[in-house]
Amino acid sequence: MALDRIYDPLRLSLATGAQLRHIAPMKAGIVGFSGSGKTTIFTALTGIAGQPGQRKDAVLGMIKVPDERIDFLVRINNPKKTTYAEICFVDIAGAALEQTESGLATHVVNEMRPVDAIVHVVRGFDNPALTRAPDPLRDMQNFESEMILTDLIQVENRLQRLIKEGNKGQERTLIESIKTHLEDNKPLRQKELSEQELGLLTGFKFLSLKPCIVLVSQPDDAVNAETDAKLVAEAQKNDLHVLSMAGRVEAEIAELDAEEQKEFLADLGLESSARNRFVKMAYRELGLISFLTQGPDDCHAWTIKRGTNARAAAGKIHSDIERGFIRAEVIGFEDFQKHGSEAACRDAGVFRVEGKDYEVKDGDVINFRFNV
Repeated sequence: MALDRIYDPLRLSLATGAQLRHIAPMKAGIVGFSGSGKTTIFTALTGIAGQPGQRKDAVLGMIKVPDERIDFLVRINNPKKTTYAEICFVDIAGAALEQTESGLATHVVNEMRPVDAIVHVVRGFDNPALTRAPDPLRDMQNFESEMILTDLIQVENRLQRLIKEGNKGQERTLIESIKTHLEDNKPLRQKELSEQELGLLTGFKFLSLKPCIVLVSQPDDAVNAETDAKLVAEAQKNDLHVLSMAGRVEAEIAELDAEEQKEFLADLGLESSARNRFVKMAYRELGLISFLTQGPDDCHAWTIKRGTNARAAAGKIHSDIERGFIRAEVIGFEDFQKHGSEAACRDAGVFRVEGKDYEVKDGDVINFRFNV
């Protein structure tokens, strides 16, 4: 029997003749009423010029998730390649300002359904093209109601079909329960659902079931303004998180080099840009964590869902590692940072050997042993 191997990107591809897996990043859809400033926010986040105004197509932009842990590993390894975790942001067509009796427009819904999380941009600035004064709380509540109504219409249509077919099984019971919940104007993210029930609902892609962050688009002179406490309190009732951002200023900050950014932020009394804080929040709200691999060839942040076990995490790198999994050699990042190397961590007794069912923690530095 061949000796077990440790994960190494070059040796693995040579030994197996296979390529490392390309894992599609999670998608976060940026939504909001027309004129909310969401396309400016999209540009600030991605550096890609969006297409403001009435349109019916989505624009995509990739974002690297800032990670000081990867920065540390790069400094001590000087690797040939550095790979950060990524999120794909989608600038979704603007929704109509008027509330309706039929939910969000079809082209908006079609763009929202495939995303993993929603970023709802609400207007906190004066827009001369609009007659209504800015009111983030009003817009947050109205858009939330539109998503709930969109889901309710979908549920009612499905329930009518089940009744017509004479279906009295588990799906009908669940759909009736969901209908009652939505009729109370409550988002589905607030309804307790088992893993089995979530499985039954996968194909529906309900909008109000998705994780959601509310982002207040602020005027340029409010770059470090605190978010309105009433808005935050109301958002928390619906399991929403809130962050403010001055989109145009953040876009200018993103264009500066690292040192200039630090100086600019220090002048504003900020430790980090709203852009970086928001990207990290979005990553967390997707229920995502990163485990790390490090060495002279590659320092890499691998994205997994929170609660993933070691064997499944190994499969994010390569199917052969998952199939031939033997063990995971794990060092918590704080221990690795404190001691500075794998050898020092072994000497300090913080180097651990874990089996396939070990639940990987955010920031774990892992070597996978496998045999194929």
